[in-house]
Amino acid sequence: MSRHQGGAGGRGAGRDDGSRPGAYSRLREVAPEAVAAYETMSRAAAAAGPIDPVTLALLKVALSVGRGSWRGVHAHARKALEAGADPAALRQIAALAMPSLGLHAALDALRWVDEVVEERT
Repeated sequence: MSRHQGGAGGRGAGRDDGSRPGAYSRLREVAPEAVAAYETMSRAAAAAGPIDPVTLALLKVALSVGRGSWRGVHAHARKALEAGADPAALRQIAALAMPSLGLHAALDALRWVDEVVEERT
């Protein structure tokens, strides 16, 4: 079982695991036009510059770490791995959190990243 800090929800809260709709799927049911607009905005932001897909995914992990978002780190770490990111790069993001965000933020980030990496192996 996952321990988390910062974000709302528990393991699987933001994704579909077959037992019940994930939070994002549920939001799509409740507000489909708003979710469609959000997805359009996300694609436009990604296309707004020269950053490659793996780097974009890693940046989203870093932004989620900075926000202290358990759910965000999990979701974006999964997407980063799917995009081809090296698990070591995800762990480096956790280490980079230490000087600017503090030891506890780095420890949380490393735990959250490791949870995603371990579920993929």
